[in-house]
Amino acid sequence: MDFQKILFYLFATVLVYAAARVITVRNPVHAAMHLVLAFFTSACLWMLLEAEFLAIALVLVYVGAVMVLFLFVVMMLDINTSPLREGFVRYLPAGVVVALVIFAEMLGVVGTRYFGSEVVAIPARHAAGYSNVRELGAVLYTEYVYPFEIAAVILLVAIIAAIALTMRKRPETKYQDPAQQVIVKRGERVRLVSMPAEEKQ
Repeated sequence: MDFQKILFYLFATVLVYAAARVITVRNPVHAAMHLVLAFFTSACLWMLLEAEFLAIALVLVYVGAVMVLFLFVVMMLDINTSPLREGFVRYLPAGVVVALVIFAEMLGVVGTRYFGSEVVAIPARHAAGYSNVRELGAVLYTEYVYPFEIAAVILLVAIIAAIALTMRKRPETKYQDPAQQVIVKRGERVRLVSMPAEEKQ
């Protein structure tokens, strides 16, 4: 067993451990940090497979943006997870059954011939001028150009729908108008009242 296979099994073990800790740890912040570890380990596996673009995209997009958002939301909301954990034992058998079904489906689809020792071997090194970004772009914009454009249109529709739902005016919502606040005059907001002095009894 060469050094690259040792690295593969090491990263795979850390990835499985981190993924298991994401769903078993009680603290949501710790779960988010284990998810960051899982993303980093997945990026290392992509690097071993010479997919540098996917590895960098995984780190920049998920670790640098999505997980930071998750951490801010978790820390700001201060979610009480004790009520959420009460039904964990009750739904554990159903979860185990679903996990076994998914594992059986993965074995049926992939099969042992794809999980053999020959697949674990790292592919041959490419030439010095090889760029996986160029190869990925060539496949993405030629063979899969229509699915790529359809996915882009779906994401655009989702963004427009989210903006439309957020920016619509609600009559019951109270909000401030900065333009009206700037042009306000003292006579319109402040009223001076003259009251006679009262004598102390």
